[in-house]
Amino acid sequence: MYNFRSRIYRYLVEHPDEEDLIFGQFLNLTKKFAEKAGISFSEQRMDTTMFMSNIKKAGRLALAFDVLHRAVKAIPEDKRTDELSKVLEEGFKKEMLYKSKPSESDSRLETLLNMCYEAMNILEGIPGMEGSEELRIVRRFLSEQAYIDNKSGRAKAKDSKDIPTDSLQSAYDEDATYRKKGTKGQSGYVLEIAETCCEDNAFQLITDYKVEKNIKSDVEIIEDRLPVIARNTGCRDMYVDGGFYSEEVVKVGEEEDVDIHFTNLNGSKPWNKLPVSAYEIDEESKVIKRCPKGEAPIYAKVKNGQSVAHFLREVCMDCEFRDRCYCKLQKKSGVVRISVKAIETAERRERVEASREENTSKRAAIEGTHSALKRGHRLDKLRVRGIHRCSVVVGLKVTAQNIKRFIRYMLGGYERTKPKGRCEGILVPVSG
Repeated sequence: MYNFRSRIYRYLVEHPDEEDLIFGQFLNLTKKFAEKAGISFSEQRMDTTMFMSNIKKAGRLALAFDVLHRAVKAIPEDKRTDELSKVLEEGFKKEMLYKSKPSESDSRLETLLNMCYEAMNILEGIPGMEGSEELRIVRRFLSEQAYIDNKSGRAKAKDSKDIPTDSLQSAYDEDATYRKKGTKGQSGYVLEIAETCCEDNAFQLITDYKVEKNIKSDVEIIEDRLPVIARNTGCRDMYVDGGFYSEEVVKVGEEEDVDIHFTNLNGSKPWNKLPVSAYEIDEESKVIKRCPKGEAPIYAKVKNGQSVAHFLREVCMDCEFRDRCYCKLQKKSGVVRISVKAIETAERRERVEASREENTSKRAAIEGTHSALKRGHRLDKLRVRGIHRCSVVVGLKVTAQNIKRFIRYMLGGYERTKPKGRCEGILVPVSG
C-alpha cells in the first residue's frame, strides 16, 4: 500500500495536467455503487471543510527557527560559520524560543532572520545547491517575512499586515496556507465534497471531492467544480450555503443547467431603504410597474443596467414612504433608479427565504459527512505533507467512506424509521 501511494504521488507530481488516478477510480466505483443501489445523482449538496497536514501550528519566531535549522543542516560542516553551527546545538532552540521574554520577541525574530539571510548567501555559493529545497524555502521565507535595510544592510521583519495570505506556514510543507473562516483560523488545506441528497435514495454517496490550498474561497471552488460535477454525474439541483453565492456562480449554474439553491445569502438588507421587493417589477423585463404605495409610473424603462421609472412629482412629495424610497425628486418628476443586479438579488433572496427550510434540510446533512471523515478517517490532521500527498490520502479516505456506505447497504440496507416528533424519514442502518 505504501509503495502504491508513492507511485501515485510521483505520477501526480510528474503529470500535473493529466488525470488524477485516485479520483478516476473513486468516480468509477461511485457510479457502479449508484447503479447497483439505484442512487439518483440529480440532487446534490456541496460544502467545504479545513484540515491540517502533518505540520505544527507555529508563530513567526518558531517558523523562522525551523527554516533556519533546515538551511543550516544543508550547509556542509566546513562551510558553516561559528554562529550558524550553534543553531544545531541542543540548547539553541530552547534559549531562542522558550526563554525569551515577550518584549524580546521582535529582536529575536530579527536575529533569526539575519541568520537565515547569512545561511541563504552561503547556500547560494555552494555548487549543486541552486535547486535545493532548503534554499528555495529560505528564499521564499525571507521574501515574505523580511526586507533588507538599505543603510545597515541587515534584514528587518515586515509588519504582520504586509505578509501575504499565501505565505509559508511550515518549513516542511510549502503548499500549506493560512485562512480564517468565521472565528476559526487554521494552517493547511480545504476539502470540497459533494454528495447526493435525493430523499428517494436508499443512502447517499459522495460524488466529488477536491483538495485546495485553504485560501481558495468557496466561490472559486464551486465555479471550478460545478461544471465537473454536472459533466460526471448529471446533477440538476445543487444545495449550498450562502458562502458560495456570487453572480458568477449563478451564471455558471445557468450555463451547466444546474439550479443552485442557497440556504442563505451573505450580506444584510439595507435598513434605511424600502426593500426592492416592495416595488412591483416585471419579472422578465425588470421594468418597474408600481411603487410601494401602488402608484404607476408615467414613464419606465431599463437602461445601462438600471431600471428607471418617473413618477408625478406631487405624488412623490406627499408620499409617506418618501424618506425611505429610492426616489430622487427632480424639477418635473420623481425618479426611481434601481440596478438590475439589485433586482435579481432581491428576487433570489425571496426565493431563498421562501424555500429556506427545505434548502437547509437538504444541505445540513453534509456536515455529518465531514464529521465522519474527520472522526472515522482522521481527516482533521493527516500524516503527510504537501498538496499532492494530501490529495492522494484524502482521495482514499473519501473512497473508503463510500465503500463503507455501500457495504452497509449490501448487508441489509437502510430502513426508514417511524418519524418521532418533528424528525421525518430518518435513515438508520440495519444490522446484517
